[in-house]
Amino acid sequence: MTNVQDQANALEAALRESEEFQQMKELYSKVNNNAESKQLFDEFRDIQMTLQQKQMQGEELLEEEIQKAQNSAQEIENDENIRGLMEAEQKMSELIQNLNRVIMKPIEELYEINNQ
Repeated sequence: MTNVQDQANALEAALRESEEFQQMKELYSKVNNNAESKQLFDEFRDIQMTLQQKQMQGEELLEEEIQKAQNSAQEIENDENIRGLMEAEQKMSELIQNLNRVIMKPIEELYEINNQ
């Protein structure tokens, strides 16, 4: 019988070696090695975290907070290093979504069989 946890560990190792992850790692290093990019990136993440926390707590977002987030997102779009990292993150996210579909397939099939 296959040990699922061993397979998951092998998948983790494969993800670390994947082209998508290696590209993300390289681009993340570029962001961190550029003072302006790093500052913009850190500010953007702080704003995102603050807004997410407020939403999770059911607090209403203020117009000025939304505007600040939009301004920060625009600055991010103008930074070549961060834009590249975000594109790489998107590719990695797509890979993970595809893996999730494969992993969930037995459960989906089980429920489809039981629903007939």
